[in-house]
Amino acid sequence: MSDAGEAPLIGADRARVSRTSRVFDDLHRRAASMIEGFYTALPPYQRLPKSLVETDFARGTKLNVDLFFEYLRRDAEPSEEDTRELVELAMERMRDGTSLPEVLDRYRLGASFIWERLRESASPTERELLLDASLVLLKYVTLVTGRIATAATQRSHDPRWELLERRRGIADALLTGRDPIEWANDPVIPVADAFLVAVFRLCGTRGGPAAALRHRVEAIPGVFLRLDAGGWTALIPLPPGDDGTATLTGLTARMPAQLPGRPPPYWVGAGAAHSRTEIPTMFAESRVLAELGRCLARREILCRRMNLQFEYTVAVSDAARPGLAAVLAPLDAQPILAETLEVFVDSGFNQLATARALSVHRNTVTYRLSRVHELTGLDPHRPADAMTLSAAHLARRLESAHFAP
Repeated sequence: MSDAGEAPLIGADRARVSRTSRVFDDLHRRAASMIEGFYTALPPYQRLPKSLVETDFARGTKLNVDLFFEYLRRDAEPSEEDTRELVELAMERMRDGTSLPEVLDRYRLGASFIWERLRESASPTERELLLDASLVLLKYVTLVTGRIATAATQRSHDPRWELLERRRGIADALLTGRDPIEWANDPVIPVADAFLVAVFRLCGTRGGPAAALRHRVEAIPGVFLRLDAGGWTALIPLPPGDDGTATLTGLTARMPAQLPGRPPPYWVGAGAAHSRTEIPTMFAESRVLAELGRCLARREILCRRMNLQFEYTVAVSDAARPGLAAVLAPLDAQPILAETLEVFVDSGFNQLATARALSVHRNTVTYRLSRVHELTGLDPHRPADAMTLSAAHLARRLESAHFAP
């Protein structure tokens, strides 16, 4: 009688466990699909290079989601080996200059973000399970952040870690115009008097090649690196007598070969600072040049002032740029005219080349440009007006690409 009474209970338990497991599987899949929105919505990730977010952070977030739901299903804490890669990724971010509090805070923000969105989209049954699982989430976040904090404490006593911190401090001082006096005569970290300032701006979809390049640049003797929102900046020492040409050639040689037919994974704005006091000015210029490469999707990776004089002038005209971009507003409802003007500008104001590029008769180009004149009040055939239209076209491209040096 006793055995007969227990059988239905065991079957009910199995069915309940099976239903719960299916719900957790569905929640797991939905949580994984939220990773992309996770980066665009949280400020800590908006300040980081997109390619870095799409590689290291995407990997870290997926690991966290997978480990948490495995913890939820098995009711067994992840082992030290299970979380080893997560801890190493966190140490990498600290190595790049992110503070421990900021690294740990990302776990709080990330868990809250995904959990809230799961709860908002959950059915009544799923919400009940999520409520029960919230304690497990708290334990999981506490466990992982505790292991990261422990690893960071252990690393802080490593002389190599201290050396990295000091090098970051030197980079910050040089780039902001402060003289790193406390390190100036340090035999372990010599600081050159002149540098090639190279600002790297990353393409948002190809983090791998850029990361490989960064490691190559880090290997240059005497270099200082600083990560920023768009990529990173390298201060490469100039040897005596080098005006920057030789050092730039050496840097270029370290860049991986660009694949034919594919856009560059990064752009480099570069210029020589012949004294420490020139570094902030050259840093600002190189940021503009690198951003020009990104916004204009240049085929050439290296961006130098001598090759981008006109573009640079428009780019640094912050007050005038929005007004210039508005010059072409009358063409917004005329995409064919806008395209014709764009090709005309890009072809060096050559009507025949424009006609060939668009596969139309030259007279058609003449007619379309006359319509541009009518709508904008600027004649593409007059040199002064043509330059204004060219500047307006450039300003539009920069504005649409969110130019932000």
